[in-house]
Amino acid sequence: MEERQSKIIVAGHVCLDITPVFSGQEGNSLGEIFSPGKLLQMKQAEVHTGGCVANTGLAMKLLGADVSLMGKVGADEFGSIIKRIFSEHHAGQGLIAVSEESTSYSVILAPPGIDRIFLHNPGANDTFCADDIPDKSLEGCALFHFGYPTLMRRMYEEEGKELLRIFRKAKDAGAATSLDFAMVNEDTDAGRACWEKILEKVLPSVDFFVPSVEELCFMLDKERFVQWQQRACGRDITEILDAGRDVRPLADRCMELGAKVLLIKCGSTGMYYRTACRETLLAISDRIKLQVEEWENQEGFEKSYRPDRVLSGSGAGDTSIAAFLVSMLNGRSLQQAVRLAAAAGASCVASYDALSGLRSLDELEARIEAGWEKV
Repeated sequence: MEERQSKIIVAGHVCLDITPVFSGQEGNSLGEIFSPGKLLQMKQAEVHTGGCVANTGLAMKLLGADVSLMGKVGADEFGSIIKRIFSEHHAGQGLIAVSEESTSYSVILAPPGIDRIFLHNPGANDTFCADDIPDKSLEGCALFHFGYPTLMRRMYEEEGKELLRIFRKAKDAGAATSLDFAMVNEDTDAGRACWEKILEKVLPSVDFFVPSVEELCFMLDKERFVQWQQRACGRDITEILDAGRDVRPLADRCMELGAKVLLIKCGSTGMYYRTACRETLLAISDRIKLQVEEWENQEGFEKSYRPDRVLSGSGAGDTSIAAFLVSMLNGRSLQQAVRLAAAAGASCVASYDALSGLRSLDELEARIEAGWEKV
């Protein structure tokens, strides 16, 4: 398929991901692996850029899109590493470095057989604001994608006042918009924020809403989220969910709040999707040339493809979203876009970082057509 070159901006959270590779230690619980005074023999540490700006933005660029990246780092060693990696992809012009702040980082602990643990410093992300997005940068922008406001203090303070400013700014510039989240820790200021009120204000200015099911449930229905945790009994929540009984009520609420195209990531099981009516989709910026007749009034669940191996889930959701949005911008149907999103996610879990396992859309399509097995 001929690819269109639409100008894209990916803004929001950026950090450095440091993943120590375990040397085969296995256990049924963290206590069996980690204990005071114990020495763990490790392999190398994988060091990669992380956060939405790096994961989704660079994935879009690798998929052939014209992407500008915008984020904030400190004038420190971690910031220099991020700037160097972005520069290698010719994508570092929109990165702001501030001397009085630290660069965000995550230490990702992923022992075999146990869900990941993140040690995270938000750093300079906490002060990112609408004024950090130059008006000139939005000129001619077809799609403005923002990610991880849950990890950026200014975005959830005052019931999302600054997040709303950002999306209105993008809409006023004529761009279509998309929004992604990261999971919220309930024992933090972000976890105590009233996310339903924030979404009520922001979603009318969002065209493509692409959260995970856990993030969405925590924000819209904490009581239901606690019930899910109890049902899961320590397992991955997405393994025990039913699309009709569990996911659809959240989707209904999102559509009520103003979502137009909704894609809910449901982990290794797949993705739920829902789209609004033709009239609503026609109001999305004509810069993206959305094939409305192939996107209107649809609902379904796309199962994941079976990965060749699973090394890490870090960034798989972000690269799925990159494939989904680039597919849309290239004129593909909704069905094609969600299949490619699922395929991109399955490819990326085979690597420790978000980008090493990524394949081109043509390669993904070829594997799908060759009968790639689903879970």
